[in-house]
Amino acid sequence: MKFGVVVFPGSNCDQDMIYVLESLLNQEVVSLWHKDTDLQSCDFIVLPGGFSYGDYLRSGAIARFSPIMEKVIEFANNGGYVMGICNGFQILCETGLLPGALLHNNNQKFICKNVNLSVQTNGALITNKMKVDQNILIPIAHGEGRYYADSATLSELNKNDQIMFKYCDNNGKVTDASNPNGSLENIAGICNVGRNVFGMMPHPERASDVELSNTDGLQLFESILAEIAVA
Repeated sequence: MKFGVVVFPGSNCDQDMIYVLESLLNQEVVSLWHKDTDLQSCDFIVLPGGFSYGDYLRSGAIARFSPIMEKVIEFANNGGYVMGICNGFQILCETGLLPGALLHNNNQKFICKNVNLSVQTNGALITNKMKVDQNILIPIAHGEGRYYADSATLSELNKNDQIMFKYCDNNGKVTDASNPNGSLENIAGICNVGRNVFGMMPHPERASDVELSNTDGLQLFESILAEIAVA
């Protein structure tokens, strides 16, 4: 499988993602510069974390207009797989490929720590090898991670089983106290209706190596490869 990792000015998690996909999972990976207009026949596009364009205006608001994003949007609209992590999630919301928006954390501070996530569905490509209500430990690192959507959008997300992850406590309970940033309904990650575009604020690529004493995030990438291999 060939992955393309998009690099914007200010991206800082692209090499982490490439390491996991290439070195740990033995996949073909290419870096795609934001000014490129060729996706190089990739099967799966990743928008990594970081601070594209310094997060000026809004996180992801400028990156959304990078030349490569026109091709990424076209690719996604034709059924291609696209995943955005942290800043990548923000960019996907700015493009409209995913509903909602990521606002400043409710404490107005940058948050960097491990959080527990409750898997809400195994009906998405990146969760198909996981169990519903499974509790995984994944780090976050963001200042604008508070998921927001209007009530109609939230209703659709729930009805269509589009919520992939919610912030939870150590016991897997979704509580106000376990919500690190004020996200509505504790939402940490969603997919689109077509189930080919995925976004999440936590960083699974930072929890995929035994050298880091946490491989919970590796399950997401293994789910992708397992499903594609079957297909």
